[in-house]
Amino acid sequence: MAKYENLIPRFLKYVKINTRSNPNSGTIPSTPQLTEFAEGLVKDLKEIGLDNVHINKQCAYVYATLPANTDKQVKKIGFISHFDTADFNSENINPQFVENYDGKSVIKLDDSGKYTLDPAVFPNLKNYQGHTLITTDGSTLLGADDKSGVAEIMAAAEYLLAHPEIKHGEIEIGLGPDEEIGSGADHFDVKDFGADIAYTVDGGPLGQLEYETFNAADAQVEITGTNVHPAEAKGVMVNASQVAMDFHAALPEHDRPEHTEGREGFFHLYSMNGTVDSAHLSYIIRDHDRQIFEDRKKLFQGVADQLNKEYGSDRVQVTIKDQYYNMREVIEKDMTVVDLAKEALEELNIKPLIFPVRGGTDGSKISYLGLPTPNLFAGGENMHGRFEYVSEQTMEQATDVVIKIAELAEQQA
Repeated sequence: MAKYENLIPRFLKYVKINTRSNPNSGTIPSTPQLTEFAEGLVKDLKEIGLDNVHINKQCAYVYATLPANTDKQVKKIGFISHFDTADFNSENINPQFVENYDGKSVIKLDDSGKYTLDPAVFPNLKNYQGHTLITTDGSTLLGADDKSGVAEIMAAAEYLLAHPEIKHGEIEIGLGPDEEIGSGADHFDVKDFGADIAYTVDGGPLGQLEYETFNAADAQVEITGTNVHPAEAKGVMVNASQVAMDFHAALPEHDRPEHTEGREGFFHLYSMNGTVDSAHLSYIIRDHDRQIFEDRKKLFQGVADQLNKEYGSDRVQVTIKDQYYNMREVIEKDMTVVDLAKEALEELNIKPLIFPVRGGTDGSKISYLGLPTPNLFAGGENMHGRFEYVSEQTMEQATDVVIKIAELAEQQA
């Protein structure tokens, strides 16, 4: 029998439910399906035996408490995951199992073999020799981001309740929607949650421990053209689509995701449409360094200002909205939360992989709400698409880490 007998069954139950979030919604959560899923989590957490299970007043997060079983004064530790999935087909998810993977074979996802997991394309597969992998059938994503984290946190709580010999302080659990559309943590209630330190369990491969993220902004560009017949266009027509191309060309050519790595930031054009009459560009702006991040936003606005000067009118309108900031600025003031996780990993013979995240987590926003919240691995690979997979063994190790952190915190109190 597996150490965490409900870990994988619960994960499979959850991923088969469509919880794709909707960026165009004005509700909290962003879809009725997410609300229904949250209500199901309330039921499951109560069945496990946790206390104070409820949905917060913002109607976003499901909270629960595992009471302390020690008389020591221990920091209250929180573990947080999200249950929405990314902008990819999430209907009729049909998980596939690859038992005792050899680390080198090509895995056929669909019957026709159109979609495969090939180590030549996805070299991380070589790290999973001997593992049981859970994959998609090629038509959907899997949802390990972040239902693996949800299942791992719940499995850890269930295990601690069944093993009172493992002493721990009070543990807070927070499971939320809409992380994938960047709005979930806007509705996180730190006071209601009640933790002193916390972790999001929302990372990728084994050993990841992340406390440095991008600073992030969303940028929208609206361009107004002048559309006349092309035969009479000279000196009159202003082609909005051409202005859009000129705008993009004026940004630094190297500073794109496909050319950058490490702490190098970028301007990422993720959507565009246009006619002669009007055009629209959607970007995200990212950088680890706050000053460079601010400079990037000024440069972006400056391109619009220059084009408007050239055309003699405000044809290019830019709207920039900050999304989150580098949580390192908060966490590095007191590295206790990182040191505790690092020690837990090392005690479990897991090599800590600490590096700057080229993205963000709910922990980015939650840290700025006053609760230091770095990110732990949950096991998913190739997230947000049909090539997503996760290892059963890595999910078990992620659950081990959650338990070990709670145990070490009690021992060190």
